[in-house]
Amino acid sequence: MQSLPTAYRALILGGSGAIGGAMAAQLAADPRCSELVSLHRRSTPALDFDQPQTIAAAARTLSTQGPWHLIVLATGMLSGPTGGPEKRLADLNADHLMASFNTNAIGPALVLAHFAPLLPKHERGILAVLSAKVGSIGDNRLGGWYSYRASKAALNMLLKTASIELARTHPQAVLAALHPGTVTSALSAPFRGAQIGRPPADAAHALLATLDTLSPKDSGGFWAYNGQGLPW
Repeated sequence: MQSLPTAYRALILGGSGAIGGAMAAQLAADPRCSELVSLHRRSTPALDFDQPQTIAAAARTLSTQGPWHLIVLATGMLSGPTGGPEKRLADLNADHLMASFNTNAIGPALVLAHFAPLLPKHERGILAVLSAKVGSIGDNRLGGWYSYRASKAALNMLLKTASIELARTHPQAVLAALHPGTVTSALSAPFRGAQIGRPPADAAHALLATLDTLSPKDSGGFWAYNGQGLPW
């Protein structure tokens, strides 16, 4: 991360996942990174979207060690106990809709509220969230996947709105929604992820490289792993 200050500090939220873990490993190997903290359900402090109070508590704990120059939220849910991607309207159910929005939008919204203030006020800082191209309303040509599409579209709007507010107090900050592509992971495994996905290390490298190129004027944007801007 050459664009960040020397001895920058980094936070990976969702570091137990495939992409989050790969990002954490690559940042740990960067000699310019002076401190790296990876949070997840079993970390100390813990970060668990099913327990919203842990989000604020983790931010309070880490605020004393900041500022944090790079914060990446690498969480997401496509399938789970409540179901998987819906092909038809008739497949919709309230439990899966609520679970999708909790993981993909509500939890991330609280992360934005509590962690964005940890970015430096007078230095370059980056806060990125993992979104998905299927969350693009303008690019939706196939339909289906209602809960996942809608919750990621909500995440994009939350990120965009937060970027406008944060620019007033953190003028050098960059907030970005990222599309990682198909990556070999537990999320993609039921959908031929092992056959068509890229290794998490490759995805992590591409995402970090994309973040390195973004400037404050790009804040609030939606970007693919290859640096291409995506439509809302």
